[in-house]
Amino acid sequence: MEPRGLIFDCDGTLADSMPLHWRAWDQTCQRHGLEFTEERFYSLGGVPSRRIFAMLGEEQGVDLDPLQLSREKEAAYLPLMPELKPVEPVVAIARTHRGQLPMAVATGGQRNCITQILEHLGIADWFEAVVTSEDIEHPKPAPDTFLKAAALIGVAPEECRAYEDTDLGMQAIGAAGMEAVDVRELLKQPTAS
Repeated sequence: MEPRGLIFDCDGTLADSMPLHWRAWDQTCQRHGLEFTEERFYSLGGVPSRRIFAMLGEEQGVDLDPLQLSREKEAAYLPLMPELKPVEPVVAIARTHRGQLPMAVATGGQRNCITQILEHLGIADWFEAVVTSEDIEHPKPAPDTFLKAAALIGVAPEECRAYEDTDLGMQAIGAAGMEAVDVRELLKQPTAS
């Protein structure tokens, strides 16, 4: 299929941000006495942080404010941003199609943080739309994030190609009826196309 629109996840797809996010998660969880392993963090890629904090609090019997902890985690992440690098093979795909096809970002992240990531990478103006966890009711693996992105760029979902780096994100793309590209597979190839 020749896509008419491209949709990209941000963290772990356009931006090599997951190790930095893990450091912020670890700091925040330790400060509040929450157990959260790195393996579980990666398995929940794409789930909004407020939902993860709510889940951790419920599981561990800790009374917490998921929104407040989510803000604390973002505040711990932002000082790490100077270390942020692009996922170059994916950014190269976006660069090639810039101005040729409508493009959007579809992320489980928060708008303030995602905006700063895209600006740091110098690619914020490449995308006609950015859909974040604040813009939808049902996050990944539900298709809502990707469906809203497609609607905002004016391309039918079945004519979109979407890029993701998590199992939950891949499920969301499939549920949206889009062509899915697993960035983890793309990065294994000697030369990305």
